[in-house]
Amino acid sequence: MTTRDLTVSPFDPAAASPEARLAVGHLLVACHAFAYPDDPPLLPEREAVSLTHVTPGEATAHFVVWDHEQALGWGSLDYHLTQNRHAAHARLLVHPGRRRRGLGRELGRALEAVARQEGRRVVTFATTSQAPAGEAFARTLGAEAALPMRQSQLVMAEVADSRLDAWTTRPDGDPYRLHIWGRVPDEFLTRTADMMMVMNTAPRGDLEMDDWTITPEMIRAWEGMIEDAGEVRFLMAAEDTRSGELAGYTEVFWSPDRAALVYQGATAVRPSARGQGLGKWLKAAMLRHLRAHCPGARFIRTNNANENAAMLGINVALGFTPWASVTEWQVRLAGV
Repeated sequence: MTTRDLTVSPFDPAAASPEARLAVGHLLVACHAFAYPDDPPLLPEREAVSLTHVTPGEATAHFVVWDHEQALGWGSLDYHLTQNRHAAHARLLVHPGRRRRGLGRELGRALEAVARQEGRRVVTFATTSQAPAGEAFARTLGAEAALPMRQSQLVMAEVADSRLDAWTTRPDGDPYRLHIWGRVPDEFLTRTADMMMVMNTAPRGDLEMDDWTITPEMIRAWEGMIEDAGEVRFLMAAEDTRSGELAGYTEVFWSPDRAALVYQGATAVRPSARGQGLGKWLKAAMLRHLRAHCPGARFIRTNNANENAAMLGINVALGFTPWASVTEWQVRLAGV
């Protein structure tokens, strides 16, 4: 079958057969292995399950390019139904062996059509220096590099215990205490949602994005998705015992099937609680927790906006070193 015979087809993961979802899962695995050949491989069965995940209040449109039963390309467009209704986020992947044949452009047109239909005037997407073709493709779209980020990696065994001791030692009478959760307890759920919105204070570069509202329902849905994906999420929060308010948090994601690699998610401290070493405490305490509870974990990988000097400073002091670069792009759709 020639490229001219291939077409972009809408794809509904929830209604699709298990075999079709698995075919897309194999595509995602192949693309990841091409970009990250030294990483623990993804599992196609897990990737197939992740296709069905939708956050409450959001919608996702999927498209696939098929060659008989093989998925050669996939794209998705996520958009919220009540928040940031001007924006959508896209993902687009083409099999490494079938690139430079126009499949990406065709998938991009399908995603743009949905964005326009939904009235989204801004579409964001991310690229990594591990797959340079993504940046080249972004530039052909006239996209703006709105938020450059540094992807850093930490070798866990290289962090000295003395550094962790220093960062986890708290002053006498310290009003803060740490909690560590896989699933957030019911009594902390509303407070956790409020705490997570501290990420609205993180640098956004030139991204045209409004603040996000996090709800308890979102957190519970995310926890279910994490479990479906075979991952373990640890969330560590610093509680101000004087008020019960959660002043800061950090979270990591780890899969026993890909044990060597830990992904660092958000780390944030409320502006009113900054300057007290809470960010360093959370990061150091989490590293100790990972050493004790994640057998085989060797590396932690994280993204930081280049302009986020405070968090970059903490990570560099802990031992994170540059590993790659990630860019969040945005395309403004004319006439929307």
